[in-house]
Amino acid sequence: MTPQLLITGTGSGCGKTTFTCGILQALVNRGLRPMACKSGPDYIDPMFHSRVIGAESCNLDLFFYGPDTTRFLLRRHGAGRDVVVLEGAMGYYDGVALTSDDSAWALACETQTPAVLVVDGRGGAVSLCATILGFLRFQPESHIRGVLLNRVSTGLYPRLKEAIEGRCGTPVYGYLPNLPQCTIESRHLGLLTADEVEGLREKMTLLAVQVEQTVDLNGLLTLANTAPALEAIPPALPKPVRGKPVIAVAKDEAFCFVYQDNLELLEQLGGKLVYFSPLRDEKLPPCQGLYLPGGYPELYAARLSGQTDLRKEIRQAVEGGLPTVAECGGFLYLQQELEDGEGNRWPMCGALPGRGYRTPRLQRFGYVTLTAGWDNLLCGAGETLRAHEFHYWDSDSPGDAFHAQKPCSRRGWNCAVATETLYAGFPHLAFYANPNAAARFLSKAAAYRRKGK
Repeated sequence: MTPQLLITGTGSGCGKTTFTCGILQALVNRGLRPMACKSGPDYIDPMFHSRVIGAESCNLDLFFYGPDTTRFLLRRHGAGRDVVVLEGAMGYYDGVALTSDDSAWALACETQTPAVLVVDGRGGAVSLCATILGFLRFQPESHIRGVLLNRVSTGLYPRLKEAIEGRCGTPVYGYLPNLPQCTIESRHLGLLTADEVEGLREKMTLLAVQVEQTVDLNGLLTLANTAPALEAIPPALPKPVRGKPVIAVAKDEAFCFVYQDNLELLEQLGGKLVYFSPLRDEKLPPCQGLYLPGGYPELYAARLSGQTDLRKEIRQAVEGGLPTVAECGGFLYLQQELEDGEGNRWPMCGALPGRGYRTPRLQRFGYVTLTAGWDNLLCGAGETLRAHEFHYWDSDSPGDAFHAQKPCSRRGWNCAVATETLYAGFPHLAFYANPNAAARFLSKAAAYRRKGK
């Protein structure tokens, strides 16, 4: 059994990621080997976790995977680690379609993980007790076993701790003062990735020092040890494909939004992954399949456009039937043009029609279930895939191969371009939610290899 702990919060921006990264860094500094997991489909926070722990973080998502596969992934990733630190998404009870379904609270319930609630104490005093009591009592079993206070002064903290523990009956495990030197900014459209944060290592070092001074890290480790042994049923997976088809995966600053479990499942199902950088490499590596994940290609549109030989090779390969999966940013990269943040238009690969352009707000944000209009690379007509969208840029040719339906809503739209050898669209896929789709992709790649292409 691996000890586990969930850091959750009252809402977005309360300090969950700050506490999580500080705790992870402090544990690493003590010589421990923690594992980090993020609740929900977020790509950005796991990047910060990974920079701290020196290993890949993972996503645990009940909408994608359901309880059994979620528990399986948690247990698998936690094996051999000293402690697993999970970070919640949004507010603790915020789930799908204004319910608590698939929320951080639901994750705590399904994995029996003790949760610690991060509360922003700025501008508050005894009224914080009302907030905390509300979270403790909102569900018959909250799984909240303690509190952490953010942006609280050293002088006020002892009295706040006494008031909260006395009125709420739950321990307070410490606090962080206001730390402007550790702030991680966000850009106008979208969040900064870990690679873009100047002085990230210094920020994490300062955070860890503060955590050791003002957070009861030993108490949190003791709490993590109260998590019961995790029962998990492994998911039923297709048989691995034969032939070890090589999948070229784009990986650099422009293409960095990919679930680590996607890559591991492709390998488990028989694929061999090789990595390349559309920003730096002039040629594709020899391959029988291409995976273009999401990211921020719009920030690097000029540099991507400058790689004319690679763009031409990718266009010819996709048009020639190279099995290809392109999600969100990868989809924009395959189109004719991409607008950068300044409104300039840059030629892209040209394998698909369309122009990617900037919009002032998030487009079609959230979980969706995709229903295929016809047989394609990933599934048959009428079959479904679970996916997630999150993008500020849009396209004048978004595709119509699938119908995307939001859960518990009448809202839906057509999306994605799909053929027997291609999936390209804004929705991001989680392969453990759709293992047959991953297997079909690899099978097509193996067939492409047998044809000698």
